[in-house]
Amino acid sequence: MPDLKLARLPDRTPIKLTISIAPDLQRELTDYAAIYRETYGDEQAVADLIPHMLAAFLASDRGFAKARSEKVAGGRAS
Repeated sequence: MPDLKLARLPDRTPIKLTISIAPDLQRELTDYAAIYRETYGDEQAVADLIPHMLAAFLASDRGFAKARSEKVAGGRAS
């Protein structure tokens, strides 16, 4: 088997998740989508922006990253 630099791609099958949000959050998300459109000239549905917003939020949460790495490391030590 060849030694490729690119590892096997992870499962990218979308998972549908249904949530309920407060009206004020819906307004903020709609405003965000409008500002996104104005900024990039590309209209995107709120539902299409949310996964990227969540990923960016989780990637920037240092407390979450630290706790998650400690949990993973703790699981390996057991």
